[in-house]
Amino acid sequence: MKPFTYERASSPAQAAAAVMRVPQAKFIAGGTNLLDLMKLQIETPAHLVDVNGLALDRIEPTPEGGLRVGALVRNTDLAADERVRRDYGVLSRALLAGASGQLRNKATTAGNLLQRTRCPYFYDTDQPCNKRQPGSGCSAIGGVNRQHAVIGASSACIATHPSDMAVAMRVLDANVETVRPDGRTRVIPIADFHRLPGTTPQVETTLERGELITAVTLPRPLGGAHIYRKVRDRSSYAFALVSVAAIVQRDGTGRVALGGVAHKPWRVEAAEAAMPQGARAVSAQLLAGAQPAHDNAFKLPLAERTLAAVLSQART
Repeated sequence: MKPFTYERASSPAQAAAAVMRVPQAKFIAGGTNLLDLMKLQIETPAHLVDVNGLALDRIEPTPEGGLRVGALVRNTDLAADERVRRDYGVLSRALLAGASGQLRNKATTAGNLLQRTRCPYFYDTDQPCNKRQPGSGCSAIGGVNRQHAVIGASSACIATHPSDMAVAMRVLDANVETVRPDGRTRVIPIADFHRLPGTTPQVETTLERGELITAVTLPRPLGGAHIYRKVRDRSSYAFALVSVAAIVQRDGTGRVALGGVAHKPWRVEAAEAAMPQGARAVSAQLLAGAQPAHDNAFKLPLAERTLAAVLSQART
């Protein structure tokens, strides 16, 4: 790990200003992803700004009838919250499907959204990776790519986003609240928060330099069956091959988002009109234009079958 300096922030605006002031500075909270990347020298921040002391660890009701989840709320606490379990079951289930209990005790809401891909070529500093070293190439293209994206990828990167929580947030239409270094705030719809790789896969979100996530807001609860189903190689300590987050009403209508298939949580709202017709009709639109790699074409029928299982579960 390379040497770095450290400071504790006293306010969200001060934290954002500190990261903006020092080149190659990073925020740190739970550190469950950043510290691993620092040990491998994939991330080499010159300065760390600790935001754990900020009052961003509460879950509070909003005037609109939803919930405001502070950026520092730990995954364990969010999944266990009575209001989340009752009104946002898809989110609670997605959180419990991710990582281990020990990691969930440390990982934060904001950090979960910002975690970086687990592509093995990204983690192997002896291999070319455009996300780690722009312009060096993508080793996964033509390499071992069973875990990689089947849609929304590019010739520069076919990595997937690893978060389970983000898939549930996408199906819920959450909003991400931030503060900028100059103290201005903004609200980013979760649909616009994560970016597709294009020619700049190293730019993973629409956050500006120094911009700090302060909260994620959930809209008024949606009734219906809340289901999160994750297909992986083993029952724990594994990222999704395919995951489905769905909210299904009694008449068969609803919402669906996929994980494990793209560079960001994958949702196509137009496809949801086909939900009463079944998984095949939805999948045909949801995955239209898919371009699987040579090792992962199985993800397309797997996504359809997983969605079919979810829709069947919703009817019981």
